Amino acid sequence: MSNSYFQFKQFTVQQSDTAMKVNTDGVLLGAWASVENVTRALDVGTGTGVIALMLAQRHPDALIDAVDIDEASAKQAAVNVQESIWRERIQVVNSSFQQFAQHTAIRYDLIVSNPPYFVNALLPPDGRRAVSRHTTALPYDDLLTSACILLQPEGRLSVILPYAESAMFMALAADKGLHCTHKVNVYSTIGKPPKRVLLSFMRQPAALHESLLTIHAPFSADYTTEYKMLTQKFYLYF
Repeated sequence: MSNSYFQFKQFTVQQSDTAMKVNTDGVLLGAWASVENVTRALDVGTGTGVIALMLAQRHPDALIDAVDIDEASAKQAAVNVQESIWRERIQVVNSSFQQFAQHTAIRYDLIVSNPPYFVNALLPPDGRRAVSRHTTALPYDDLLTSACILLQPEGRLSVILPYAESAMFMALAADKGLHCTHKVNVYSTIGKPPKRVLLSFMRQPAALHESLLTIHAPFSADYTTEYKMLTQKFYLYF
């Protein structure tokens, strides 16, 4: 059973009421997405609010909106925000991303999302978990279409996806005029296939910078130096 909270160095995330708990994917994205020249950011499918809180910690001035379609998750994220030192800079909205994109006049320098990723899998019996993990409520095409509406001309979209879904997502993004500028293949350990991929997109064509990140040292439960360096401002044990 998951803990009811997750303690980071500068904030606590309560997670008893959220469909999806704090996980490595969200922490990776929150630590990796570039916050350079960001004055306004949007976290899509915020869940516990962890990524929005991480962005607020990394950028001392950015205003951050966090959207989630699940009412209980949005309420929990709002509590986590209110209990943080960045409560004045983060706003949580209970809405689908599609509706939010159609009704807000705000345009963003950075949009981040750890989106639902099971495209053709059997839906689990837990309806809230199905929404949070499967693309039925937020298909990739809708995510990209709404992001295109809300991005500033030089804004960035950053996501984390299963490696198997990355090629399809990149092709859909290209069809909508979004160019992949950074791609990080994420390995759980050396010698195994990549499990996740971090992707960043912009409207302007640019050369693709591709790299890799390994989380665990080979034949060990220890974390790699590169993973520790990326996340050390957040995890208590680094």
